[in-house]
Amino acid sequence: MDVKQDLAQATGRPIVYVRPVKVDELPEEMRAQLDGVTTLYAVHSTEGERLALVRDRKLAFFLARQNEMEPVTVH
Repeated sequence: MDVKQDLAQATGRPIVYVRPVKVDELPEEMRAQLDGVTTLYAVHSTEGERLALVRDRKLAFFLARQNEMEPVTVH
């Protein structure tokens, strides 16, 4: 068993990944709404699906835990 499986089993919650996203990598229509912001934080499922995009890393972790998921940082 790997570390992710151990963590998911220990907490009883699915793992999600939190990673920084540079705003300049996002579509233009999103960038237009983010005046002055350079980095957002994405929450992804283990399958790679983006579940959320928020302005703050702490908020990403809070959001995951509020939805009964176990957040893990990814670089």
